[in-house]
Order: sequence, then C-alpha cells, then structure tokens
Amino acid sequence: QTSRAPAISVSAESCIPAGLRLGPVPGAFKLGKYLSDRKEPGPKKKVFSYAVPPVFQVRMVRGELVDEAGSSALEWIGLIRAARNSQEQTLEAVADLPGGQIFYRALRDVQPGEELTVWYSNPLAQWFDIPVTATPTHDEKGEERYICWYCWRTFKYPNSLKAHVHFHCALSHGRPFLHHDH
Repeated sequence: QTSRAPAISVSAESCIPAGLRLGPVPGAFKLGKYLSDRKEPGPKKKVFSYAVPPVFQVRMVRGELVDEAGSSALEWIGLIRAARNSQEQTLEAVADLPGGQIFYRALRDVQPGEELTVWYSNPLAQWFDIPVTATPTHDEKGEERYICWYCWRTFKYPNSLKAHVHFHCALSHGRPFLHHDH
C-alpha cells in the first residue's frame, strides 16, 4: 500500500437520519484503496462543531449536512473513512445508474459523536469488480481471519481483504474474487 497521512475521522455532531444522501462524491472514486486492518491514530476532524480542527464533525442544517464552517459535503466527503466491516459501517456508496455519479447514503440513524464510515453497496461493488462477500476462517487462537486466495495474505477484516484483492494483490491480475468454501 502507498503510504499516506494519518486518517482523519469525520463524526456526526447531530443525528443524521437514515436514508440521507450526501454528495455526489467528487473526483476519481477509489474507496478502500488505502484501507488498513488497523485504525491509524491521527487527527480527528469534526464537521460542524465549531471545534478547532483536527476534529471534524458534521451536523444537519435545513436538511443538509454541513461542517463547522458551513461547507457542504462536497468539501469534506472525501475525508470519510472506509469501513473495515459492516459493524462499523454507517454509510454506503450508491449510484443511481451504472457509471453515474456516486453518493453516500446513511444506512441507519447516525447518532451524535458517531464516526461516519462508508463501504460500497452491493450493486456498486459489482460495478467496480469489488468482492461482495468474504468468508472468514479461524486461526489457531480461534479468531476470525480473511485470506486472499491469490497470494495467501491474511486480513483481520473482510473489507480490508476486498480492498486488497481489488487494488493491491499483484497475483489477482484484475480477476474477480474467487469464492472458495473451505
């Protein structure tokens, strides 16, 4: 993986209702390219708390999410971290049409103080040839692990494996993820 600056986390300052759409996401869409099994310690950015960065919180103003400066989602949507698994995911990336503009949609009500994290919806994952599922195995300690069937690298979280297969595995050669039942 390419090195980068520490992750910035974006959290809600007020309740974000389920179904709310943010976006569109500007620029090239490479969700998960820098995803890691560990949550790197780094600055926190609050969009909309009037707190001094690096904490970044967002809040609802007249039905739209804005940051502490009143900037729209287009200004900070790219700072939202990729979810490592479905348990920490609060948003999903969606598109109205294949190849169309990408938006983030709240999967459920996001509570104040909760971090915003995003992963692909199943249709969008299939469009980008991102694996939709990952089956865990168990290591000698009984902990779940996810193994790349191309290079045998081990991951702690399913989305870390999916991102690895799509963006980084030199042995996958762009082939779709193989589903093995072991």
